[in-house]
Amino acid sequence: MKIKEVKELETKDLVEKIENAVAAYDRMKLNHQVTPLENPSQIKTARRDIARMKTELRQRELNK
Repeated sequence: MKIKEVKELETKDLVEKIENAVAAYDRMKLNHQVTPLENPSQIKTARRDIARMKTELRQRELNK
């Protein structure tokens, strides 16, 4: 997910997307420990997407 896409989301939607992304990331890590993923770089991509979303959310909190 690009930063431009993240900035276009409403705050409520952003929080919801963060929760879903964190849950998917946790499942992905657990599945990778049991059975290696075909593309392990998905874990890194998911982690960075979560960080982008959290950063935008924090920026919105500080700008209020």
